[in-house]
Amino acid sequence: MSNLYAGIAGYVGRAGQVGLQGVFTRQEGADRWEHVLPDFECYTVNVHPTDPTVVFAGTADGVYRSTDRGKSFKRAAFPGKTQIWSFLVDAGNPDLVYAGASPIAMYRSDDRGESWRELPNPGMPDRAVMPFACRVMRLAQHPTQPGTLYAALEVNGVMKSTDGGESWTDVSTDLIRLAQMPHLKSKIVSNTYNEGMLDGHAIAISAADPDAVIFAARMGLFRTADGGKSWQDMELGRFSNTTYGRDIKVSPTDPNTLYAALSVAAASKDGALYRSTDKGETWSRFDKVQVHGTIMSVALHQTDPNQVYLGARYDGEVYGTVDGGDTWAAMPLPSDVKDIYSLAVG
Repeated sequence: MSNLYAGIAGYVGRAGQVGLQGVFTRQEGADRWEHVLPDFECYTVNVHPTDPTVVFAGTADGVYRSTDRGKSFKRAAFPGKTQIWSFLVDAGNPDLVYAGASPIAMYRSDDRGESWRELPNPGMPDRAVMPFACRVMRLAQHPTQPGTLYAALEVNGVMKSTDGGESWTDVSTDLIRLAQMPHLKSKIVSNTYNEGMLDGHAIAISAADPDAVIFAARMGLFRTADGGKSWQDMELGRFSNTTYGRDIKVSPTDPNTLYAALSVAAASKDGALYRSTDKGETWSRFDKVQVHGTIMSVALHQTDPNQVYLGARYDGEVYGTVDGGDTWAAMPLPSDVKDIYSLAVG
């Protein structure tokens, strides 16, 4: 087991309740969590893939950064008080880090997250009027074209850059076409039945299939093989009775292996972690636990494929395996935490 990190943000639909927020860490070998960044909601936490001493936290006050494996966090030299929802470390340059914000904005660091600058406005159209500003939820980089980036947007589909984030194009048109199909229509709080297909939560690309981009959304998992011109439904219902896609990650040690967090809805009492060992063609349930909230995040160790962790939204539920899924252990956060949004390990 390595260090675990949990990002905690606000209650969904329970705004009047009071609880703990920010970043918790569980140091390797410890049996309890430490509340190391309590002052701001945290929407994402990320361990640097080649330097685990560096950990990034995306908060309501911009980027916070640890250089001591999560023992302490300090605010980076970041412009303004902006919600940060996603990070991506460049695969070829460990000092280059991207961050995605809410409202939609992109930031770049060239010194491993110590200082940041805002990139030009992506200029995305507003496709659904929601009670919150649109969020850049996850970022993915093409394995052989490092300047090509994709971003999953909540609630606005997918955008793509071919110049390292300096400019972006909307690649959601075909997602909206799919939203016209009766079983893919969903309107909960917006002004359009396209809402469900635009409700993006995660995005991933595998080096085993570098031109295939997988998008996790409210209505399931969807894949493009032509840069976002067309999208295909991966039809998760063949393998799982829950299809709300909240997270998807590629194993850092095996590009054929993917993990997907599937639940009932944003606010639900059930969910499961599914694994594919054939680049997403087939899926089977991987976890052996019963969660009581939507699974929000999957954490994979950078070098140890036997370590897999999941965090469920309510009640501080964290479970993990260190033996490749054979056995699972509960590692609950303190009972008065707000909702789990993100887990990381390293």
